[in-house]
Amino acid sequence: MAPMTAPAAPVVARPWAVLLGLTLGVAVTNGFARFAYGLILPAMRADLGWTYAEAGWINTANALGYVIGAAGTLALVRRVSAARLFAWGAGGTAVFLLATGFSSDFVLLTLWRVLTGICGAAAFIAGGALSALLWRDDPRRNALSIAVYFGVGGGLGMLPPAALPWLFALEGAGAWPYAWIGLGALSLAFLPACLWAAARLRPPPGRPARGAPPPLRRMGWEIAGYACFGLGYIVYITFLVASMQARGAGPGLVSLLWAVIGIGIAASPWLWRPVFARFSSGAPLALVMAVLAVGALMPALLPLGPAGALLSGALFGLSVFMAPGAVTSFSRRNLPEAGWGAAVSLFTLVFALGQTAGPVAAGLIGDLTGDVGDGLLAGGLVLALGAIAAAMQRPLAPARGA
Repeated sequence: MAPMTAPAAPVVARPWAVLLGLTLGVAVTNGFARFAYGLILPAMRADLGWTYAEAGWINTANALGYVIGAAGTLALVRRVSAARLFAWGAGGTAVFLLATGFSSDFVLLTLWRVLTGICGAAAFIAGGALSALLWRDDPRRNALSIAVYFGVGGGLGMLPPAALPWLFALEGAGAWPYAWIGLGALSLAFLPACLWAAARLRPPPGRPARGAPPPLRRMGWEIAGYACFGLGYIVYITFLVASMQARGAGPGLVSLLWAVIGIGIAASPWLWRPVFARFSSGAPLALVMAVLAVGALMPALLPLGPAGALLSGALFGLSVFMAPGAVTSFSRRNLPEAGWGAAVSLFTLVFALGQTAGPVAAGLIGDLTGDVGDGLLAGGLVLALGAIAAAMQRPLAPARGA
């Protein structure tokens, strides 16, 4: 009888606890600091007298911060450890998220959203690179760790904000500062676990390994598909609730829809793990974006009742956080370890550039046509285009640089 082969050991002790700490960082940087704005936007717009374009700008400001943060992380990742970037990014996101609740000035709100985006990008990118270090010699568990980082963290970040529609139903639109303060306080409560996880993955003293620059030309279709993801998904998550409320949806349906999206995000790693483990091409991103496009186009193309709205949210939730997971897995399977951080930073920069234009463009469309649903339609079509682009990406030759 042949001896049984033991599973590859993780690179740190208590890897599942470390992974949990990393996922809480995603809950803060994405679920609280970025996605929750879609729930708070209608109240802020009503209380502060904003147009759709002005409301979209506040999320565009966050996206601009992501651009700056992604570019800065891309420059720093070869000189500063991912663990340190994750720790500082998570802490800064929590602080600036809390600060958002203490001003109604448009300029200050823009500033806080920019700073939140800068810190959120650093934590999100670094956390993705750190999750790829777990079980690096076990492709199946490694793919699961990447998917759990993006999926479970994002799902957890959707659930507490699902209570916000009831806050506004009971207290009115003027209660929006309490929403930000509550999310900021919860982020600070998560922070110790995030810092502990980062400390467990901190490398020994010494200069971080330098990798070759990502091979841009050979990764072109994957990059193009991910740019479309950034441009399209943010429209849905920013204006879905505003569109539903314009059509008479009450707080119960909105809250349930947000929870369904969160549950879908949390369940998505187990759905997509076999796809990530099997393919080195752009197929995972293409499939993820195809499902995402269907979910995003449903509210714009179909006269949805409650069941249809929940189905749209479920499809969106089951796919949205797996797009970052797909490009992280692509980097992990096609590039040397020293190049993972730079590749994930590059993808996040491209994504951030895409999502910068999405909210304000969709808001302008809504202002011009009188129906923000037209902006949702444009965002869904961009996602479908991205799925086609990603499907063209082939696996890279054994990575030796550009």
